Amino acid sequence: MLYYAAGGENTVIDDTELKGIIETVLKKLDAPEKVLALPPDMSRAHSQAGKITRYLYDYFGDTLTDIMPAIGTHAPMSKEETDKMFSGVPRDLFREHRWRKDLSTLGTVPAQFVKEQTGGRIDFDWPAQVNSMLTDGGHDLILSVGQVVPHEVIGLANYNKNIFVGTGGQEGINKSHFVGAVYGMEKIMGRADNPVRAILNYASEHFGSKLPRLIYILTVIGRAEDGSLPIRGLFIGDDHECFYKAAELSLKVNFTMLDRPIKKAVVYLDPEEFKSTWIGNKSVYRTRMAIADGGELIVLAPGVKEFGEDPENDRIIRKYGYVKTSEVLRLVNENEDLQQNLGVAAHLIHGSPEGRFSITYCPGHLSREEITSAGYTFADLDEITQRYNPDTLKDGWNTLPDGEEIYYVSNPAVGLWAVPERFS
Repeated sequence: MLYYAAGGENTVIDDTELKGIIETVLKKLDAPEKVLALPPDMSRAHSQAGKITRYLYDYFGDTLTDIMPAIGTHAPMSKEETDKMFSGVPRDLFREHRWRKDLSTLGTVPAQFVKEQTGGRIDFDWPAQVNSMLTDGGHDLILSVGQVVPHEVIGLANYNKNIFVGTGGQEGINKSHFVGAVYGMEKIMGRADNPVRAILNYASEHFGSKLPRLIYILTVIGRAEDGSLPIRGLFIGDDHECFYKAAELSLKVNFTMLDRPIKKAVVYLDPEEFKSTWIGNKSVYRTRMAIADGGELIVLAPGVKEFGEDPENDRIIRKYGYVKTSEVLRLVNENEDLQQNLGVAAHLIHGSPEGRFSITYCPGHLSREEITSAGYTFADLDEITQRYNPDTLKDGWNTLPDGEEIYYVSNPAVGLWAVPERFS
């Protein structure tokens, strides 16, 4: 059922209207006795999910008993991040999703279905796993909050990804990411329908009845000329229609089709949002279809201090580096640690330029040796920032005083960029 759906390319839903819409929808529901909220973490703060979660707390009060950020394999939120993103919400309501344990398996998507969806590339089955709090927490309403935006693993983020990946388990997360990487992220990004989404939709349709009542609150966020990130659309519902309507608007708002390839792209990673290449490589994923053959991507990453958000993932990334897809697949066949961590294998594929363009990383807290051993070129952040200063660059094409032309992206998480020949 679709409870609310509105938005447009120039729509602005302000705080007052947002809160009013949410309260109006919640009043239509049977009064729940125990509510669980599933917002994203700090890496998706621009989703406005922190604000929405505060509105849920204001409305439900003590009935909202648990808030679990759907972090997937990301590092748990710090107290400081929680206080900043969810201002005004009591810290003692927050629960940590431990993706290697505390799990319930709702069912299994058969290997034959996975094989059909991937054109025969993958033939393993897929477990529909969620945090056991969703099944055993005694809640009668779950509210999943987040942003629909182009995504490298599942085409467009959120909806049931927030459930089966955001609160999912190691096997399910690893396999879903590997499916997307092997099928080809450039055939997935920006597409609402793709093999990974089909697998998750199968899980929702066949096993979703094992969960309490589940309602999605989905935003579509745009970028205004002044650099602000207004809500362009709001979609609230409990089925596929809610997602697909949000996805349709997201492609209009978040997708930029360029008339020519980028020879040099400069991407800035906000240090409060991007602390690892695991998340920071959105700079690679989201711009790769716009970068010219032989081009260069420069990543300004003042907050990046590690590769993986998890110690084991970090170790594996350091061990193998961001090599070509063919090399990753060979390494998977030969190494048990990659076989047991297919999500990391997928991440290595996602972060590889495949020899088509170069990537220069300018991290705030990683050494030259660490960056180069991972397969990237290192450059000093202060030196590069003197030439490509985020304070003076504007999003899009820029011509520097000496005539050099670059394309600047101030936040790769809010969009997808491509040229027609790489996006059909």
